[in-house]
Amino acid sequence: MSWLTEFVRPKIRTLLGRTEVPDNLWRQCPDCQQMIFHTELAAAKKVCPHCGHHMRATAADRLAWTFDDGVFTKIDLPKVVLDPLKFRDQKRYVDRLREAQNATKQDDALLVAHGLVGGLRAVVAAMESGFMAGSMGAAVGDGLVAAAKLAVLQAAPLIIYTTSGGARMQEGAISLMQMPRTTIAMQMVKEAALPVIIVLTDPTTGGVTASFAMLGDIQIAEPKAMIGFAGPRVIEDTVRQKLPEGFQRAEYLFEHGIIDMVVKRGDLTPMLARLIEMLTVTKRAAAA
Repeated sequence: MSWLTEFVRPKIRTLLGRTEVPDNLWRQCPDCQQMIFHTELAAAKKVCPHCGHHMRATAADRLAWTFDDGVFTKIDLPKVVLDPLKFRDQKRYVDRLREAQNATKQDDALLVAHGLVGGLRAVVAAMESGFMAGSMGAAVGDGLVAAAKLAVLQAAPLIIYTTSGGARMQEGAISLMQMPRTTIAMQMVKEAALPVIIVLTDPTTGGVTASFAMLGDIQIAEPKAMIGFAGPRVIEDTVRQKLPEGFQRAEYLFEHGIIDMVVKRGDLTPMLARLIEMLTVTKRAAAA
């Protein structure tokens, strides 16, 4: 229990009589432990004003922050067989899906929308870490293929926000098949001479990192985002060596030339607009 819960909230309730104080007015930063008022945190796009820690954001947040004035059109993604393997561990897979859908109000771990970014058309796909850790199954694979096709149809750049624990184990080999499928989808956009911009957020791991997440024309990461295939503990146990400080963090990858830039969330949308302008100016001039 914090001082806020034990002291401040009872005082507020005393001052306001029987009025209930909502439990979600404050959020504690997981890095510096400071309490942040919810409106202040929302205005800062879920970045701690005290230490600059970038908290995890939802797919819906990403779309709202990226498109001009938060205006966009979501597309309906292809429907897939929900439980192709009739998988069950401690719970049935269909029950896990239902729980994730109720918690996130999404059909699966991906949202795709189109609209304007910096006044220019763009297609944006955003992964949802709250949906079974953003794991990639057939629905995510189909969604990314649909996003790539839409980008080609609209002659627009494709922006993808990644966050994932990797392939979805409940779909077995079907989830692994999404790695080559999404790789081909990225190639489809590039063959149309359209840019693919990947924004790597915390965490991006497993089969997502091993496929489309590292295939952008421009690779951007948020500060301190964890990006890798296997976890550091697994790697240390395999190579029998102590890993360098900050290994698999965005800054380490930037220093070693694996990604192009590390951009703070508050600067990200203007950066995306500038990149779209630069990467599509030749195509627009040729069309004119």
